[in-house]
Amino acid sequence: MTDQLPQADAEASWYSTPFDDDKLHEECGVFGIQGVHDAANFVALGLHALQHRGQEAGGIVTHDPVHGFNSVRRFGYVRDQFTSQAIMDQLPGPIGIGHVRYSTAGSKGNTAIRDVQPFFGEFSMGGAAIAHNGNITNAVQLRRELIERGSIFQSSSDSECIIHLMARSLQKSIPDRMEDALRRVEGAFSVVAMTRTKLIGVRDPLGVRPLVLGRFGDGHVLASETCALDIIGAEFIREVHPGEMVVITDTGIDSRYPFRPQRPRSCIFEHVYFSRPDSILGGRSVYETREAIGRELAREAPVDADLVCPVPDSGTPAAIGFAAASGIPYGMGIIRNSYMGRTFIEPSEHIRNMGVRLKLNVNRALIQGKRVILVDDSVVRGTTSRKIKDMILDAGAAEVHFRIASPPTAWPCFYGVDTPQREKLLAATMSEDEMRDHLKVDSLKFISLQGLYRAVGEAEGRDPEHPQYCDACFSGEYPVIPTDQIEAGFEMKTAAE
Repeated sequence: MTDQLPQADAEASWYSTPFDDDKLHEECGVFGIQGVHDAANFVALGLHALQHRGQEAGGIVTHDPVHGFNSVRRFGYVRDQFTSQAIMDQLPGPIGIGHVRYSTAGSKGNTAIRDVQPFFGEFSMGGAAIAHNGNITNAVQLRRELIERGSIFQSSSDSECIIHLMARSLQKSIPDRMEDALRRVEGAFSVVAMTRTKLIGVRDPLGVRPLVLGRFGDGHVLASETCALDIIGAEFIREVHPGEMVVITDTGIDSRYPFRPQRPRSCIFEHVYFSRPDSILGGRSVYETREAIGRELAREAPVDADLVCPVPDSGTPAAIGFAAASGIPYGMGIIRNSYMGRTFIEPSEHIRNMGVRLKLNVNRALIQGKRVILVDDSVVRGTTSRKIKDMILDAGAAEVHFRIASPPTAWPCFYGVDTPQREKLLAATMSEDEMRDHLKVDSLKFISLQGLYRAVGEAEGRDPEHPQYCDACFSGEYPVIPTDQIEAGFEMKTAAE
């Protein structure tokens, strides 16, 4: 097995933070394919479609009978690292898996190449590679136990626990060892793995993180989202069910359910922000769901204004829905600069302080003199919201009203999303009115949790006894106890809250 481990680019992270650091970030995306010629090329395309789920680093592992397992891991975007013929020639074979990463667990902010997935292990019955989307909430506990028993960890990633648990299993096949390992794991996981001849997909019993199954010619595909199937022209078959393991070979698909059955609770924020708008999630178009969120928001929180303007790009479908339901004209009052990025190698302090203006520019002619409704997907720390409000007022707007297409984010996510500590979440320390005053806007309204449920297709809203989704970041009700976080001092929601 070869593994390319280049020195990480000394790429300054500042250019992506003035706007994007005030968003929640998914941890990663996974993709796998078998039964095709030059699988790595399709994996690279699939990862490119999933780049929104992780921009920090990516990796691909393949296998072919002559060269065995082959791996390339790189920092940066897929388009920059997995497009040269020289790189792709190092990844031969008809089966491969890949991963794009945005770190939430491990050496965050100081990622080493050893933390980049997929991870690989040699077992008595052959090698296996694994890529994981989600977060293991008892990883610290498992890691401590494994180290005490002699395991030597190579990375700081929670995902490596799965490889070590597989190595210690007494089961006779790799799929059986994976089942054995994942029964020890708590939290959220969508896993794509491969052996020499098998492509394996597993989803945790609650189905928190997404995973879909597709067909491509005589082969099959696993991916975090359907948009990754579309980019290679694969046919969407279905979602991998919560608690299901699929083992795919040239002879077909073996479906198993190795975990104790539980009531599914997929992540509702996938509908709001994480998934690409052109994906299908839970049988629904993500774009159409976000439009429905905007319409529900307009009904819940009407305001007399002249223009509905999205905060690009994630607020766009909801703004379109808000405008349609309210009858207020829609306009692109803010333009996002798609080419801002590596231009500024050593920026001056003055340029750094320009912050959001390097990413976003106000359409002054459209904004001037208008009462503007800004529609965004969420408010996390509130820092970017204030800057955008200032830009709109500087352009001559008469009023600024914020409408947010999710409920207040008041609790951290421990299931694979990069969330600040609770005290840094604006909604954890302020009421809606206090947030309005803090942001210094004319009005601020969030969609209600019940309204969000209605918009995603639950006509009766949220079932308080058995919530249909994981909404812990809004409600503080965690479907899986975050063992490691509680051990570290995190306090769960009390009855009074």
